[in-house]
Amino acid sequence: MGRLVLVTGGARSGKSRFAEEMAAAAGAAVVYIATMEAPDPESRARIAEHRARRPAGWATVEEPVDLAGAAGRAPAAATVLVECLATWCGNLFWRSGYDDDAPPEAWRELAATVRAAAEELARAAARRPGLTIVVTNEVGWGIVPAGAMTRAYRDALGAANQAIGKAADEVVLVVAGRALRLPG
Repeated sequence: MGRLVLVTGGARSGKSRFAEEMAAAAGAAVVYIATMEAPDPESRARIAEHRARRPAGWATVEEPVDLAGAAGRAPAAATVLVECLATWCGNLFWRSGYDDDAPPEAWRELAATVRAAAEELARAAARRPGLTIVVTNEVGWGIVPAGAMTRAYRDALGAANQAIGKAADEVVLVVAGRALRLPG
């Protein structure tokens, strides 16, 4: 059925721009699923920057949590661009209410929820006839975070990235604005 592409890279690597160019080149209507919420001026500025880059004809769906549902509701022939899995994972962590003092089993349960939701997004993409592009951050290349919550976040996002990557027809790593298509 549909084609799933995962675009990953570090912060400010150019992955969003690459994914937007890929979506525009697909030649179909685009549904941009935005996961970022705007609780502060910096977030609002980042959202404005992304909005300014998008063509006026693209539909924007603001969905911080239910990515599979949002992708499933998109028109069948449209290209769906999910921006981004890392922010979505952060939204799930924020909504959990946990902090560094949460017990290890709480983190395991939350990580399992994140992975299951990522797998559901992959299934939703597979059911669609159109292209689905998922943008994410590669967070496992840095230092090991000091706090339990940030370690759990890194691990949960890594598992979500693997779930999408396993299901993807193509995985693209973007580094310094350059795209490298990874072999399957």
